[in-house]
Amino acid sequence: MSLHEHRYSLTVQWTGNLGDGTSSYRGYSRDHDVLIPGLPVLKGSADPTFHGDRERYNPEQLLLAALAQCHMLSYLHVAVKHGVVVTDYRDEATGLMRLNRDGSGQFEQVSLHPHVTVADAGQAELAASLHHEANQVCFIARSVNFPVEHQPVTVAA
Repeated sequence: MSLHEHRYSLTVQWTGNLGDGTSSYRGYSRDHDVLIPGLPVLKGSADPTFHGDRERYNPEQLLLAALAQCHMLSYLHVAVKHGVVVTDYRDEATGLMRLNRDGSGQFEQVSLHPHVTVADAGQAELAASLHHEANQVCFIARSVNFPVEHQPVTVAA
């Protein structure tokens, strides 16, 4: 494997057969497990709107989480590169998904709302500007076909 290629694998196992499989739309559970060797099982389901279990993660939440995580990790990397010391980071991410008349749907937009604390007040403006660079290097944001917007707040410790 090349240093420029990274492959990922996991198993998704449907656990929602209630006895009759998919014999009817309401006759099965959307529950499933995401299995990644060496990690805890991630309990998934559909969004409750689509007959899922609200106590399990759904794919839409996980897509939003992946974008927020990737941006944070990219931002921390870019901050180090520019000599900005980040002491705290929190993001209240939101996403908009629209359903189509044919039952399909897609995300139309995600907004990240990172609240970043930096050690040096003199670097707050630089720190705020680094979100654009972080977005440019975020693997997940570069892979989606909808805008990922940033509305950062930067404060000094």
